[in-house]
Amino acid sequence: MSKQFTDANFLAEVIEASKTKPVLVDFFAAWCGPCKMQGPVIEEVSTAIGDKAIVGKVDTEAAPEVSSRYGIMSIPTLKIFKGGDEVETFVGLQSKEALLEALGRHA
Repeated sequence: MSKQFTDANFLAEVIEASKTKPVLVDFFAAWCGPCKMQGPVIEEVSTAIGDKAIVGKVDTEAAPEVSSRYGIMSIPTLKIFKGGDEVETFVGLQSKEALLEALGRHA
């Protein structure tokens, strides 16, 4: 199951955690049609990757600081963090296979 990241926990749950394993973050909004399609894919990725990576979501409306800091202009936007840094970005709906492959590159 994916985690929920917020302005309050992003530093610890994403940036610090990415120093030990990759973290996939799905920036979304509840009203966004493509985001609603991406949601189940994120859950599938979370289940498939197990403990090799951390998978979670940021509600852009509930976490405006984090969304602004990472320049989220279109949603869904997915970012992979590793070693405390953003290492890969995808904009738009992504497949489970593409996300698992990307996480594998950063494992």
